[in-house]
Amino acid sequence: MTDRQLHVVLAEDDRAVRESLTRAMTHEGYRVDAVSDGAKALELLRQDAVQPNVVVLDVSMPVVDGLTVCRVLRSEGSRVPILMLTARTEPSDRVAGLDAGADDYVPKPFDLSELFARLRALVRRAHMDDAPVADDAPIILGDLVIEPAGRRARRGDIDLELSKTEFDLLELLVRNTGIVLDHSTIYERIWNYDFGPESKNLAVYIGYLRRKTEEAGGTRLIHTVRGVGYTARVDT
Repeated sequence: MTDRQLHVVLAEDDRAVRESLTRAMTHEGYRVDAVSDGAKALELLRQDAVQPNVVVLDVSMPVVDGLTVCRVLRSEGSRVPILMLTARTEPSDRVAGLDAGADDYVPKPFDLSELFARLRALVRRAHMDDAPVADDAPIILGDLVIEPAGRRARRGDIDLELSKTEFDLLELLVRNTGIVLDHSTIYERIWNYDFGPESKNLAVYIGYLRRKTEEAGGTRLIHTVRGVGYTARVDT
């Protein structure tokens, strides 16, 4: 899939930002449907004729905010890649976006070239998810079972509610049990783009996965190797 086939739905209440992004995306060859609030975004996205490759949502919008739009789309079964834009930069804000079902999170102000790179990465990942699964046998680590074909995971008797990115990250780590994967490798495999050492995206996702896999008192399966990256293993 090429950039020129990319259809973006953009929801941003700041008129200057919305118009600037629309111009930049259009200049890059993207087809853009831009709206000014979350209610209009939901109305647009519920039209059968509108099938975007990616949705870009500002967090703070009138009528319906971006987090609510994201939650509603996910509750309705939509798997469209969602990128959140926000001036909020605290880790708790990133977690809120991930909790809502977003696939990526970009703080304002942002560099346009990085934003476009993240959009391309989201579309590539979605395209890869539609490809046939080469190996759909269950993956097991201790009492954790991952079913790639059904994109389900459970620990013991507890089903894990994972977002698309969380599932992809957990599967990558468990498929490579005992191997330390560095940050760059994980970014390239999951996001198709290395966001560099200053990015907090990976750390946020790791923390979120740990909370879900350890929620019922389970032992830690995802371990940090300081200065290198992360690995999945069962400590004995």
